[in-house]
Amino acid sequence: MAKQLRLLTIFLLVTFSAVLATGCNSDASGNEERVLRIGYQKFGTLSILKARGTLEKSLQARGVKVQWIPFPAGPQLLEAINVGSIDVGHTGNTPPIFAQAAGVPLVYIGTGTPKPENEAIVVPKDSPIKNVKDLKGKKVALNKGSNVHYLLVKALEKAGLKYEDIQPVYLPPADARAAFAKKSIDAWVVWDPYYSAAEIDLGAKTITDARGYTSNREFILASVSYADKHRAEIKILLDTLQETTDWFNEHPDETAQLLSKQIGMDIKPVKKTIQRSKYGLEPIDDSIVKDQQEIADTFLRIGLIPRQIRVQDVIGSKNKTP
Repeated sequence: MAKQLRLLTIFLLVTFSAVLATGCNSDASGNEERVLRIGYQKFGTLSILKARGTLEKSLQARGVKVQWIPFPAGPQLLEAINVGSIDVGHTGNTPPIFAQAAGVPLVYIGTGTPKPENEAIVVPKDSPIKNVKDLKGKKVALNKGSNVHYLLVKALEKAGLKYEDIQPVYLPPADARAAFAKKSIDAWVVWDPYYSAAEIDLGAKTITDARGYTSNREFILASVSYADKHRAEIKILLDTLQETTDWFNEHPDETAQLLSKQIGMDIKPVKKTIQRSKYGLEPIDDSIVKDQQEIADTFLRIGLIPRQIRVQDVIGSKNKTP
């Protein structure tokens, strides 16, 4: 149990900006303003929504302002939901599993289309490692509890290896990139746009992406308290997000320009990320819940989460199938 609890300590890490975030502000006259606090990462539909600025216009008529708070990865973002620092955010498919197991009061409110080609296991260009089986005994960097965690577990199992057969090195993306560049790790399990940047800037070689292992869906999540009390705002958010993904697919070059400027990354890896797949939102149906439950059951079986969870329990009411 001690080991399992240690594995969940990532959810005690909250970025400084998230700790400072508050749910309401006061204007000069002392009146309270309504604020929707959104946690976002460097890439994803919410990042595009922020870059376009359309949500602010959609919520203005309701007197709601939008506060955007950046996070390096999904686990840190969900811990911010746990402590009440944000209301809504987006992650890959794995962070909500760790969060639910840790008791975070979250609810799934939307999901994106599958993008398994947007995450991968990479090695340096001159590495002797040719396939997943060659990872045995090697140092493999990943962000603990992030979407790539499940990719690594499934890839190892398919290659006939156990998680204990590698040396996991838990690092956030920036630190993992530095370690990868110095070759102090043997492999890196990474997602876009860091994946594209590693290919372009460092010549990283892909030994497998997530195709055949996991869907790599993006999930939109909210705190239970916010979702229960602000259904109108949630609907506006999802409707605006759908419009944004449609616009994204029709304007890839303009999107790349917006995101490159927003996230401070060279436009080449941003363009490569955009070109890998199409984006959109889907209702959360039984098959998606089943996929999430499989992740939870796998992590329980290998001891990465301490207790059994039922994913259906945290699916938003509008997304539940009859």
